[in-house]
This record gives sequence, structure tokens and C-alpha cells, in this order.
Amino acid sequence: MKAELFTLTGKEIGDALDDLAVLRVKVFREWPYLYEGSLDYERTYLRRYAEGKGAVVIAALAGKEIVGAATGQPLGEEVAEFRDPFEAAGFDPATIFYFAESVLDPHFRGQGLGHGFFDAREAHARALGFDRAAFCAVIRPMDHPARPKDYSPLDPFWRKRGYLPVEGLTVGFDWPDVGETASSRKQMQVWMRDGLLTG
Repeated sequence: MKAELFTLTGKEIGDALDDLAVLRVKVFREWPYLYEGSLDYERTYLRRYAEGKGAVVIAALAGKEIVGAATGQPLGEEVAEFRDPFEAAGFDPATIFYFAESVLDPHFRGQGLGHGFFDAREAHARALGFDRAAFCAVIRPMDHPARPKDYSPLDPFWRKRGYLPVEGLTVGFDWPDVGETASSRKQMQVWMRDGLLTG
């Protein structure tokens, strides 16, 4: 079955919170995130998109089942701890739309949904007047024992979309790796693209 993409905002996000939380916990256990998540935390985390100004969730549905989702919101709506590295690097958070996460059930990969997630979020950002978008990718060592031998980084895909890593700009996030009970700090590389409004 092929999945279709739908743009959710406000109450529509709130109505899908439980399904989105289950999907995120499942997919983020995979490399490279290795996230030991909990449904309660995910529901709380996702609620801010339902309540946030300008936030969006692009949901991939196969029938009535959510099999993928990509989130985003204006960077200015993020917590100060997250915004601070951007400001320290000379960027104004008010000018950036942040693409938070993308998750997709492995059975639905290879259908072009990755491009669809970017297309829809970029369209949403443009509609709000944003010309610049950014996202973060977790930094893991090449020799990490959990790294799959056949893993292919998404860097070529992101570059094809016009995104480039911003040298020296990383953001720290805390989460427990699979099998751990305590959170540890992970560094995330910031990727950015200008020119959303001009193509």
C-alpha cells in the first residue's frame, strides 16, 4: 500500500498525538538516534506542536494508519537552550523555520516520502514568509558499535535538496540510548538552506 501525505496543524495535531508518539518511539530506536523513548514523554513533547504558533506535522497515512511524520515550527518558538547556539553563531531565530524530526516506518521507505516531507514543510514555511530553513542531524562516530554495516548517510539527499552543514554550529540534546536508563548529551549538526522564497 502506498502512503499519502497530509498537512496537520493545531487541533489536527492534537487528535493524532497518540499515534505519532507510538511511531516516534518505534522508529527512533533505530540507528543513528538509538533513542530509548517513552510514550508519556513523546505525548508531552508533541503537544507543543499542537499548541505552538506556526507549527506543522506532515503525516504519512496508509489507509487510516500513520506510518510516517515530519514536524516543524518557527525556530523562535523553540526553547532558549536550543535557540542560543544559533544566536551565538550570528543567526536570528526569528528568520528561520526549523524542521524538527522525520520518522517513517521502514516498510514505506523508497516511495519518495522523504522528498514529500521536505516539499510540504518548505511550502508551509514559505506560506509563513520564511526564506530560510534548518534542521539538525545527530553526530555519531564512524566506529560506533551499533552502526549498521550497510548504513548509508543521508548527506547526499540533504545536499540535493539544497541544504548544507553550517560549520561550527551544533546543538546539544539529551536522551537515553537504547538499553540505558540515564540521558546523555548528543551533539547535533545544523544543516541550513536559504532561498525558500525564491526557489
